[in-house]
Amino acid sequence: MNYDYKVFTKDMKKAYKILVPNMLPIHFKILDKILKDYGFDIEFLEDDVSKIIDEGLKYSNNDICYPAMIVIGQFISALKSGKYDTEKTALLMTQTGGGCRASNYIHLIRKALENSDFDYVPAIGLSLSGIEKHPGLKLTPIIILKAVYGIIYGDLIMCLYNKVKPYEVNKGETDKILDKLVETLNTKLSGFKYFKINKISKLIIKAFDSIEINNKSKIKVGIVGEIYMKYSRMGNNHLEEFLIKEDAEVVQSGLMDFVNYCILNSVMDYKLYKRGFLKSKLAQIAYKFILKLQRKINRNIKNILNLKHLQILKK
Repeated sequence: MNYDYKVFTKDMKKAYKILVPNMLPIHFKILDKILKDYGFDIEFLEDDVSKIIDEGLKYSNNDICYPAMIVIGQFISALKSGKYDTEKTALLMTQTGGGCRASNYIHLIRKALENSDFDYVPAIGLSLSGIEKHPGLKLTPIIILKAVYGIIYGDLIMCLYNKVKPYEVNKGETDKILDKLVETLNTKLSGFKYFKINKISKLIIKAFDSIEINNKSKIKVGIVGEIYMKYSRMGNNHLEEFLIKEDAEVVQSGLMDFVNYCILNSVMDYKLYKRGFLKSKLAQIAYKFILKLQRKINRNIKNILNLKHLQILKK
């Protein structure tokens, strides 16, 4: 079959490095290990915006949204850096299937690759709904299941980190706990141990519960909006760190909330347009399964957190 894009083949999986923008600093440290365990040579890119934005402006229209400029600039800058063998490098971007850049700017990336003479580099549009076909990047049910658990653990770590970090007595202790938990998830919880959500969530909660905190009153500041800008330190110019320095508490919704929204789109497609019956049924099962996991974690939070942390949570 002929495609109007360069396909990432099974042979490429064995030899190619796949570059991905680092949107979620905590979650992607967990997903990185999962993908590498299944044979994908993944690298999540970390850059300073000031070093890459000019490349984004050069190879994309200046009225394109800011996240697209950043990602395009990051990709082109990486390919020009000399750090990678561009003949054996691929780029990866997710597609949700909606009308936003999350689906559309894979095409902007390919246009930028063409304009910068890197048109031979595969740009992979990753979508669970199969918008594009890339035989070298097939996500098996076990990879998807493990990724779901990884996202849930990432959400829990992120939310507790944001909750405790502004109140820590010993500076840097919360960051050490975060790094230790990510290392534990990636090195010590192999096989089916990874799916013991009660045990692992209790481990995470108790680790943050052990941090000594103060009872100062702080203003809560929610970070909302476009998903890349909400989570990416590069996209929001290190907004979380700034708010903590300004003596505020950061509040962010978990990534799984966005995943649930995407899942429910399939349910609504059938409800409103009578299309995708089987897909809608699978989406309902997935949604109920995820909610069940989230409820288990919420119960554990209420049962484990001691009085000092509960006081903070109630503020």
